[in-house]
Amino acid sequence: MSSYVPVRLRRQVYERECGLCAYCRSAERMMGITFEVDHIIPISAGGESTIDNLCLACPTCNRYKANRTLITDPDTGLEIPLFHPTADQWIEHFAWQEAGAILVGQSATGRATVEALHMNRLVLVQLRRYWIALQLHPPVL
Repeated sequence: MSSYVPVRLRRQVYERECGLCAYCRSAERMMGITFEVDHIIPISAGGESTIDNLCLACPTCNRYKANRTLITDPDTGLEIPLFHPTADQWIEHFAWQEAGAILVGQSATGRATVEALHMNRLVLVQLRRYWIALQLHPPVL
C-alpha cells in the first residue's frame, strides 16, 4: 500500500483539523512550519490513506509518534492505545491547565500520549504562553 495522500484528501484533513495539530492542538499558522498529514495507523501496520486514518500533525508530534499505536501509561506501566484523533474525542482525553500553557491527560490514553509525544516540551509551553498573552490560545474546541 502506498503512503501517498492525494492533494484533495490532504485539504480535507487540513480543513477538518482547522489547521491545528490533532495531538498538541498547536496552530500551523503560528508555528512557522508546515504541518504533516499523518497516517494514524501506519501503512506498515495495515493503515490506509483514508480520511478516517489521516490527521494533521505538527512535525514534532509526528516524529515522536513515529509508527507507534501503543504506548506505556506513565501511571500504571501498562501498554495502551495512543490517542486516535479520528476515533477518540480530544476533550475526553486532554485538558488545559495554567490558562492553556500546559496540556494534561484526563485518561490513561491522554496521560500516555502527552508523555510519549512530549506535548509539554519546554519550547512549546513557552510558545503557548506567548500565544495566551496575545489571546490566540488555547484554541476553541
